[in-house]
Amino acid sequence: MTSDRLSARELLAITVDDGSFTGWDEPVDHSGADPAYRAELAAAARSSGVDEAVLTGEARIGGHPIALVVSEFGFLGGSIGVATADRLVAAIERATERGLPLLAGPASGGTRMQEGTLAFVQMIRVSAAVTAHKRAGLSYLVYLRHPTTGGVLASWASLGQLTVAEPGALIGFLGPRVYEALYGTVFPPEVQTAEHLAERGLIDAVVAPADLAVLLARTLDVLCAPRVAEGEALPAADPALPAGDAWDSITRSRRPDRPGIRRLLDSAATNVVALSGTGEGELDPALVLGLARFGPVPCVFLGQDRGEETLARPLGPGALRVARRGMRLATELRLPLVTVIDTAGAALSVEAEEGGLAGEIARCLEDLATLDAPVVSVLLGQGTGGAALALLPADRVVAAQHAWLAPLPPEGASAIRYRDLDHAADMARSQGVGVADLYAAGIVDRIVAESPDAADEPDRFCRRLGAVLAAELGALSGRTDPDRLRRRAAKFSGRAPRTP
Repeated sequence: MTSDRLSARELLAITVDDGSFTGWDEPVDHSGADPAYRAELAAAARSSGVDEAVLTGEARIGGHPIALVVSEFGFLGGSIGVATADRLVAAIERATERGLPLLAGPASGGTRMQEGTLAFVQMIRVSAAVTAHKRAGLSYLVYLRHPTTGGVLASWASLGQLTVAEPGALIGFLGPRVYEALYGTVFPPEVQTAEHLAERGLIDAVVAPADLAVLLARTLDVLCAPRVAEGEALPAADPALPAGDAWDSITRSRRPDRPGIRRLLDSAATNVVALSGTGEGELDPALVLGLARFGPVPCVFLGQDRGEETLARPLGPGALRVARRGMRLATELRLPLVTVIDTAGAALSVEAEEGGLAGEIARCLEDLATLDAPVVSVLLGQGTGGAALALLPADRVVAAQHAWLAPLPPEGASAIRYRDLDHAADMARSQGVGVADLYAAGIVDRIVAESPDAADEPDRFCRRLGAVLAAELGALSGRTDPDRLRRRAAKFSGRAPRTP
């Protein structure tokens, strides 16, 4: 566990821009408390230098204005009483009214025992205020500090759209001392650590206090970027592109050195902020999730990482649950969504069946078909089966020249149709899986050339694709389309008119 606990003011001093913090806190009146409790409060104020267990205010981080609510553990263990909740709710509501992103830095043992059940139910008020803030399309970022336990962890500390934690921090619902007193045995100490939570997909990362400002500045560069940008007028497809052979494209798409989603982000995106897991205890490295900008336009991105898919570890239902987190974030943050398809196919296993793979594909389709945010889908390479289809519903579909989309790998289609694998190339050509056929059907809107193969020019190809994404996102963000969802569904009929 961490030993050098920073006070609220010390954390602010190393996180916000110099001289930018302005406090919002009014003096607290504890005169109604009984004498013994008033004495505890007075002693806590003297030892901590603050009058309650939370500091609130506004500041700038990386030049971006932001509201803050930061626990002071030195004041009665950062515990939450009625006055603490009043201060939290007032600050959150003020941030919402002013349209400010909000950073929470909890460090608390939970409910204040001196105030009993009335303090306990305050978590409802604080959670409701956070929810209203997010429903206003504003961001809520959380930095879990040592320790964060009890009702605080079970309310406002667990509602972040981005959640990171201090190295070595004790983070758990039931404090280990309480567990030992109740059950007479020691709770495994390695479970309630920031590092363990990150490994389990419960938080996005472990970040040292000294590095927090850089992460937050990069995040705010995305979240605070203008939602509307002018898209560069680019042709829907390069007229010089040959129709190509579908089987040739499939062969090229399987090259191990073909650039994937991580190369695309490294070469073409800026201010990339990685998110991790579902936030609900599930993690699959085959699904990349985060925030980024392509050109000036901010977005939530998610996509399949071909480098993390193996025969021993194919893409499973957990990856699609991570993807659905990204879809929810696009709605909450009112950002466009980019999905990247590049998969050899979902897991075919007992674990995948028991994990609800088919249901997760269906729910991805449901979420994307009804998502209020603009969606751009990218066919980057292999597009096999339901795992590919799950990320396809979009307003615009961009495809690499040698990408493809099929209900099964061609070998599987050959096995069904001919009971052998020898007709895979014929099946690929007859099923219309290549981008030329997908473009003719109106499913693909724009084709990005490979010269002659993305694997031979990875950075140049990724930069070309990034420029197309910036243009597409800019055009969608600047377009009011009350009929967006109907158009999105009709796009895959094979008969819908192509939109400019």
